[in-house]
Amino acid sequence: MRLRRLAVVAGAMALLVGTPVVAHAAPGQSDNLARSATATASYTSPWESVAAVNDGIDPSTSNDTVNRRWGTWPNTGEQWVLLTWSGAQTLRSADVYFFDDNGGVRVPASWRLQYWTGSAYADVPGASGYPAAANQYNAVNFTQVSTSRLRVVLQSGAASVGLLEVRAYASAIGTGNPGNPSGWNPPASLVQPLSEVWTHQEQTYNNLYGFRNYAWDQIFANGGTGINYCVRWDSSASVSAALRDRIQATLQRQFKKWIDVMAGHNGWPYQQVPVKVVGWAVRDRAQLQWTDSSVDIYVNNIRENAPQCGEPCGRFFNQSGNYPNCPGGASHHYDMSLWLTSGFGGGAGGDWGQRIGSEYYVGALDADNVHILLHEMGHSFGLDDFYDWTPTGQCCFLMKAGSATQITDFDAWMLRDWWRHLKNRWGY
Repeated sequence: MRLRRLAVVAGAMALLVGTPVVAHAAPGQSDNLARSATATASYTSPWESVAAVNDGIDPSTSNDTVNRRWGTWPNTGEQWVLLTWSGAQTLRSADVYFFDDNGGVRVPASWRLQYWTGSAYADVPGASGYPAAANQYNAVNFTQVSTSRLRVVLQSGAASVGLLEVRAYASAIGTGNPGNPSGWNPPASLVQPLSEVWTHQEQTYNNLYGFRNYAWDQIFANGGTGINYCVRWDSSASVSAALRDRIQATLQRQFKKWIDVMAGHNGWPYQQVPVKVVGWAVRDRAQLQWTDSSVDIYVNNIRENAPQCGEPCGRFFNQSGNYPNCPGGASHHYDMSLWLTSGFGGGAGGDWGQRIGSEYYVGALDADNVHILLHEMGHSFGLDDFYDWTPTGQCCFLMKAGSATQITDFDAWMLRDWWRHLKNRWGY
């Protein structure tokens, strides 16, 4: 098996002053459900109106001086607008247009959506990200909820905050939308560095689009049912059944962090991608201290001076998706290897899987972020390294090794950018 690090891997429409523009649903969406809700707020400036947020008028700019607005000047800190319906609504996405007069009311430092669970407010699950740009709608997809209340929570920066319009939908924004097929909505501050990253990848890797064994390809080849791993135990240490199960649980938890980044975003079809360890490779069967048949075991099959899981069952070796010589057939195939090597420093990753130190991995079984593994998983999705350059305005992110220990917002948007460019491959 080759050890390779993948990253083969306005025009504005003129408006008549004083003429309100009816707020349409986002292109490709169903009706805007916010119109039927009642709006209330944490605070409203006496000269503003909270009814502005769902009055059905599309703003021309964030500094709309023609139509009514909701603003909180001079109050700062956490502020909110609440949409309340008479009965439960099925919600899957929303977008907001911020009020920003370049003075006392500015775009918020951050914001989030919350729904009423029946007893408390909770952040909507699986949020695709919270862009905060002026002069446009800022969209967020999330895992479907049924609720009678949706709250937009704004955290002010140096100034007060406000909104001009809120829209809410039962479907995901950007799905099946010929007018806006990408649904691409990164924060304004990330547009340039993301463009730099993708341009660099296209210029550096000649087979960027032609390569067909990214983790993306593996997920779709399995119909979203999951990803299968085989562990290459490149160590003389023994492994108990309990340790075996914890190694799988940690792998599942870390892979889920990347999938959570995609949940609800831009037509991504899977809320979960389960991870299962289907095999172990060792030099000596006695190292594995269990007798059950829960996983396939490969003994003393040495490649690259390390135990190797059976090639007939590996997707890396059978990229057609057929496994005619795999004992047990395709159900026993593995998509990637988790190569755990005693004394190994750093890591490596690609379409074949991830390699890190066995001592490091075992020592991090209870860690929230096994950051070297997360970094190498990023390579399996095609994300690049940043050894010799840094995108504009960015300093510290997971794929820039050593500068972050968890998936940052920039890492998340780089992953989503890969989906944006590759999703036509699967008809999205």
